[in-house]
Amino acid sequence: MTASNPPRDESRFHLDSTAHLMNSISSLLASRLSLVSLDGRRRPGPPVLVLVAHGSRDPRALNTVRALMERVRRLRPAVPVHLGHIELNEPLLPDTLAELGTTPSVLVPLLLTRGYHVKRDIPEMAAAAGPHARVAAPLGPHPLLVDTLHARLVEASWRTRMDDATRRTSGVVLASAGSRDPDSTKDTRRTAHLLAARLGVPVIPAYASAATPTVETAVRSLRARGRTRIALASCFTAPGRFATQCAEAAPGMAAAPLGAHEAMADLIVHRYEQTLATALTGAA
Repeated sequence: MTASNPPRDESRFHLDSTAHLMNSISSLLASRLSLVSLDGRRRPGPPVLVLVAHGSRDPRALNTVRALMERVRRLRPAVPVHLGHIELNEPLLPDTLAELGTTPSVLVPLLLTRGYHVKRDIPEMAAAAGPHARVAAPLGPHPLLVDTLHARLVEASWRTRMDDATRRTSGVVLASAGSRDPDSTKDTRRTAHLLAARLGVPVIPAYASAATPTVETAVRSLRARGRTRIALASCFTAPGRFATQCAEAAPGMAAAPLGAHEAMADLIVHRYEQTLATALTGAA
């Protein structure tokens, strides 16, 4: 989508306002209800927030996840925050859940779409731990995710203000890992749509594996439409093989992965409190 002379983005304003209101409501509800059990007795404390990372052989990934954990802890100092990996890094998620025993927990996947890990792996590990472990939705699509993507593009020298001629020749490739699950590609397309609305230029999703188009194909598609100023937005939680592969295929500007941005920490807390509020109001 393009805008020859973009007005103030009222849709963006209302979207952010609505997201902020929903976050505030879920946060307030969760903070009140999470201290009360279903039989009316006071809980000893809030459920544990378990960050579920994929795992990577790249040491930067683990460092990034740990930095993100610290941000979450600063946002909610009363909430215990633990880490579990699906593979490749320790602690593995089953080990983290075993250590927690019967302590209530909410598993927040550091994944950006609905795919195999979100639909199968994580729920199966949670079910094996017992009914006290609940699984939150993935981090995307969500306006806070788009906030982070936008911030990383600006850090990479994306212009927040541009004239009409520059806007008409600009475009973005949204690079992500990819999945054979159609819900995953649907979520990525939704994130691309939200980012396009934010930037006022076309945004084409592209994938490192398992789905099409590739970054190279997406770049060719934008160039065929007269978009010669092309940036790459990195829809990866942390640095790793796929993120590096996509950045190397970028024709020019390549933003950093999402990382330990403050909006990512806000999004994690939102998913945690959203899950608590949904569970508690449903039980009531």
